[in-house]
Formats: sequence, structure tokens, C-alpha cells
Amino acid sequence: MRARLGLHSDNKLKLGLFGANCSSGRAVTKVPERWSGSWQDNVALAQMAEEAGIEFMLPIGRWKGYGGETDYQGATLETVTWAAGLLAKTKRITVFGTVHAPLLNPIIAAKEFVTADQIGEGRFGLNVVVGWNEDEFEMFGVAQREHERRYDYAQEWLDAIKMTWSRDEEFDFDGEFLKLRNVRANPKPYAETRPIIMNAGASNTGRGFAIRNCDALFSSTTHGKFEEAAENVRDVKARAREAGRAIDLYTTGVITCRPTKAEAEAYYRHCIIDNADWGAVDHILAMKKITPATHPDFLARRTHFANGLGGLPLIGDPDGIAADLGRLSAAGFSGIAVSLLNYAEELPFLRQEVLPRLARMGLRQENP
Repeated sequence: MRARLGLHSDNKLKLGLFGANCSSGRAVTKVPERWSGSWQDNVALAQMAEEAGIEFMLPIGRWKGYGGETDYQGATLETVTWAAGLLAKTKRITVFGTVHAPLLNPIIAAKEFVTADQIGEGRFGLNVVVGWNEDEFEMFGVAQREHERRYDYAQEWLDAIKMTWSRDEEFDFDGEFLKLRNVRANPKPYAETRPIIMNAGASNTGRGFAIRNCDALFSSTTHGKFEEAAENVRDVKARAREAGRAIDLYTTGVITCRPTKAEAEAYYRHCIIDNADWGAVDHILAMKKITPATHPDFLARRTHFANGLGGLPLIGDPDGIAADLGRLSAAGFSGIAVSLLNYAEELPFLRQEVLPRLARMGLRQENP
């Protein structure tokens, strides 16, 4: 289990790629070089990332695009089957499935997770989400619960899954939401352990869920507010210790890296401002009820959402990107899941220029 928790890596700062299972990735842009999200490109990317020593691939659980000229994220690969396929095509990298608990029966889910874990020989991870997008839930005929109740359901759902992973004998599960009878499930996860579990709950309730149940929590970070992020990390870890548990903190970011800072800023402006798919951005903001009337910083939020639906914007030359990643590590984060406008085209430059800098900073080993 120690190897799973460390994502099979001794690097102090773990790195992952976020959102590659979706068309356009996380950049709401119209530029022609945006990410395809195709299966062929995902396989090539996973193998490239593994060769570079990247620790994990993290998908987005998306069922319906956001419209606009590009139908942003309109074509997506389902995350558990995506993970199983990538695990079969790789040897070392951890691949997560991002799963909406209310949309998948826990007994089916547990079996799917074990199957992927057996394929990857212990490299499957679970990212549990409770969902916010009512438009997607309507596709399934599922009513979204009130915020607090979403986590009540997710608690039962995850409890049932963990029981299928650990119980050899048949069992019943008699919860408020789930009534399961004569449950039996074999095989178990690989090597008598279990998949690493992550969650990205931002509310106090969501964080409480992660502290009780998960090995890692994704927490947002604002550029320039690294001390504030460090305080957040300390608070979550202290709450976990009080509960008799340990938890790692990760964050998400969007990297635009070029040989010079001026080039990086110009390309960011070209993709994320001059050629943003504003129709899709405004649709997302409307779904989240973010308007000029409700948010005085609406224009800044609008640009922020065009660049990866949020996430820490990291824009600069290799020295600047490495320095910011170093600040995240100093703040106490164990790792970061990053998005690139075109993952396969941009990852080689990061491997060549940024990863060696992180190695010299003592945050990672030299490139494989």
C-alpha cells in the first residue's frame, strides 16, 4: 500500500496529466492545435508520460459537452474503461478513473475498479466525485441531491465498495440510500491492497468526506497566494491527524511554458483570450450561476474559466514554471495534476527543460 500511496515514485513532487480524455482537454479555446482527446492520442500520451517519469493520469468525468463553437468537451472517453485500456498499454504509471458516485451502482463499480486494478497490477486509482452538473444528471434520469446529502450518499457508496474489496463472505448492506443483499465479489484488488482514493471536495463537507475516506485531496490554489495555500494544507492535515488518519494534498494547474516568458504570455493571450470559445465559457458560468451581478470580478473569472475551468495558471519560461512548482512543494503539496493546451506537443519541452530544473531543486529524480 505504501507504493500505491506514493504513486510508485520516490519523487517529492509528483506530477500528473489532467483532462486528456476530453476533446480540447481543459482549454476552452478554438485554436486548431487544441487537444483531440482521441484514444490513439491518449495512448501515445500515456506512454510518453510514463517514459518521462510522470506519475499519473487523471481524467475528467464528463458526459455532455458545453456547447460553443467547439462543443467544448463534447467528445470524451469514459474514465474507467479509459483507465483500463491505458493500464494495459503501460507498465509503471498510475491511471485514475473519475467516477460520479450517484450514477453508478456500487457493486458494478467495485467490480470495474478491481478489473482495471488487476490489468494494471496495482496501478489503478479512484477519484470519487459527487457531481455538480444537473444538466448531465438529467441525461441519466437521476435527480441531484442537496449539497450535504450528496456526500451522505457518497459515504454509503464508498463504504459498500470497500466492503466488496475486503469481505470474503457474503454480506448485506442496509443503509439509508443503499439496500444490498447477499453481496459477494471476487477477485479482490491486486496484491491484497486497494486502489488509492482521491477526492476534490472544496466545501467543509467535501473536505470532511475526503479526510474520513480518502488518501489524497485535490485543493485549489491561487497564483501568488502560496502562503495561504500552505495554511490550507496545514489545516487539512491537522484535521486528518485529529481523525487518526493521514492525507496528502494535491492541486491542479494549467501550464503554458515557452523558452521565454514573453513567448509564453503571448501564446496564452492568443489561445485563452483572443481565441477563447466564449460561448462555451459563458454557458459554464451560467450553469454555476456566476454573473456580473453576483461576482464583481466576473471578467477575471471569465478568463480564468477559459484557461482550464479554473486551476492554477502557470505561465512562463522553464525557470519560472519550475520556481512556481517549487513553491507548491514548499507549501506542502505532494503533487500537481497539470493540463497543457496540446499535451503531446508540449510535454517533450517540459521534459527537456522543466523536469531537469526540478531535479536540481531536489524535487524529482533525473529524467528516466
